[in-house]
Amino acid sequence: MILRFLIWALLSSSVCVAAEPILPLHSVATDERKVALGRQLFFDTRLSHSNEVSCASCHQLATHGADKVPRSKGVAGRLGDVRAPTVYNSVFNIRQAWDGKAIDLKAQVTLPVENPKEFATTWPELIATLNEDKSFVSAFKQVYKGGLSSDAISDAIAHYERSLITLNAPFDLWLQGKGPLSEQAQEGYRLFKYYGCINCHQGKNVGGNMFAKMGTFGDYFGDRGTPIEPADYGRYNVTKREADKFTFKVPGLRLAARQAYFFHDGSEQSLEGAIDTMARYQLGRSLSKAELKAIAAFLESLVGHHQEMTP
Repeated sequence: MILRFLIWALLSSSVCVAAEPILPLHSVATDERKVALGRQLFFDTRLSHSNEVSCASCHQLATHGADKVPRSKGVAGRLGDVRAPTVYNSVFNIRQAWDGKAIDLKAQVTLPVENPKEFATTWPELIATLNEDKSFVSAFKQVYKGGLSSDAISDAIAHYERSLITLNAPFDLWLQGKGPLSEQAQEGYRLFKYYGCINCHQGKNVGGNMFAKMGTFGDYFGDRGTPIEPADYGRYNVTKREADKFTFKVPGLRLAARQAYFFHDGSEQSLEGAIDTMARYQLGRSLSKAELKAIAAFLESLVGHHQEMTP
């Protein structure tokens, strides 16, 4: 009797999570003491030369964890080479940064610290600055054996970023049979799978777990109308393999519906415009307005919440 009931419950549920290419998000294990230190550091402008910018300057947590401009301003107003990606749910990415140059969140911390267009500092300069704050030094000694160091700073920020997961998205609740999903969003999900978007955007973060060439079915960079820049070479800048030119880490789409700009170059400002561009250059398809709106509704349903976000 119990077995028959379980089979009935499984078959009668609207969606079987295990059968879907997208999985609900979940929290990951963190050390709360390190998370607290990491949060302080994330908002601390002392991480940059002349105390001008912080991690939070380019990764605005109240909205979408990315920037509201196509290219972020670093020290002395210098513009970055690519659009700042969202830091939310980044723990689920196979690698960090558009070109995947950082193997994990901890390794990623060094990138802005030493980048002359971002924090424009060095670890010795940064640690010397923080060492002047005795309460900060004491707090680190309580959590890390070696006290304040580049490794401890990177680890603390990485722990905080590991905690930045947007839970309870309408789509996730629907997957688990815990909530409704609009017919338009369900149709968008069906189209998302039918047209092949799911081939690159799947898993917990709906992306972030593979690399792909920008412009599989068309000359994206030629049609863009602006000169190719070094950052446009993507993964090639890391591997120096010709086959990796114009290849980037596929972005997770969990907060795509909240983004202000899209793609590594920030060349698109509208969600439906970004969907249309991806359909044309990555799938070789032309979508109707109704299809664009349905897929946009699906992407909207992927937006979950975190306590750092404004309700």
